[in-house]
Amino acid sequence: MKLCIVSLVALFSAVNAERHNEISVMEGHTVFEVVESPLPHTYVEKDELPKAFNWGDVKGRNYLTKNLNQHIPQYCGSCWAHGALSSLADRIKIARAGAGPDLNLSVQWVLNCGGHVAGSCHGGYHTGVYQLIQEAGHVPVDTCQPYLACSTESTEGICQHVDTTCTKANTCRTCSTFLANGGNCVEIDVFPHATVKEYGLIKSQNVHQIMAEIFKRGPVAATLNAIPLETYTGGVFDDTTYSTRTDHIVSIVGWGYDSTTHKRHWIVRNSWGEYWGEMGFFRIEMGSNLLGIESEIAWATPGSWTDHNTPCNEDGSNCSSTFKYVQKEYIDPSLLLTQKSLRKSVHATS
Repeated sequence: MKLCIVSLVALFSAVNAERHNEISVMEGHTVFEVVESPLPHTYVEKDELPKAFNWGDVKGRNYLTKNLNQHIPQYCGSCWAHGALSSLADRIKIARAGAGPDLNLSVQWVLNCGGHVAGSCHGGYHTGVYQLIQEAGHVPVDTCQPYLACSTESTEGICQHVDTTCTKANTCRTCSTFLANGGNCVEIDVFPHATVKEYGLIKSQNVHQIMAEIFKRGPVAATLNAIPLETYTGGVFDDTTYSTRTDHIVSIVGWGYDSTTHKRHWIVRNSWGEYWGEMGFFRIEMGSNLLGIESEIAWATPGSWTDHNTPCNEDGSNCSSTFKYVQKEYIDPSLLLTQKSLRKSVHATS
């Protein structure tokens, strides 16, 4: 009887658990846009966009980086960092034409160093991540600083025993062997990383503008109301009765088309792991701002990413600030379009 009562109490607590709002614009986040290149909707017409498009399946090839789970090893409200960095990493993979191992970016570094600008385990904002990267001049790869689901103010789980201050060692480090064997942990001062060149917000709820951005440059980060998604079991979400007040950030990777209803839907990656939804993804009807998903879309283009490294020893003993990494520069699609137009013009006059 006692076991039954305990089980009922646990079930009641789970059902009535209050959802934490994971969206928070930090005091230091003051630059919401850095835009230099023409935006895709200015040179991509509506009829140029396909009925369905998914960066996870472009002619049978996947251009998405790995799925993430923000909730382990303990709860951390860092969806904003996961959505912002996964879409940026996807764009790097797209720019590399899918060649080589994925360059996954460090969410933990953002939590360690972005508390004033980007956010913490108690909330943050997608464009704050991009401002942080521009100001720091880098975001390390996640093998420099794996995800711990902790930030300085969090006391959940292991967090009170973890150092998450913004130091060089908490940007990139390695550990040589067990302490009992004479090992130690050292900072890596020069490390594989990526940068951000441009970023911005789409707040118009203009579907063409969002689709063109995704189609030409890659996935975007989006805010939405996640309450009804906690029990999502698959299919296209089309319930219009829920609030558009947002509390969570995800990444839109493409869209689909239903030939029966003739309606489109967004294909969205969450940061709750593959156990949830459709292997970590969900679909939601396009065009009506359901759950507020079309209200605050963030995009960023990479500036550069590490293409080749100067090898360090396994224990990091010979890594120095004189080491140089070869960075690959991003070329915006609008520049390629301009170059193509110029070639046509020269050809026509010759």
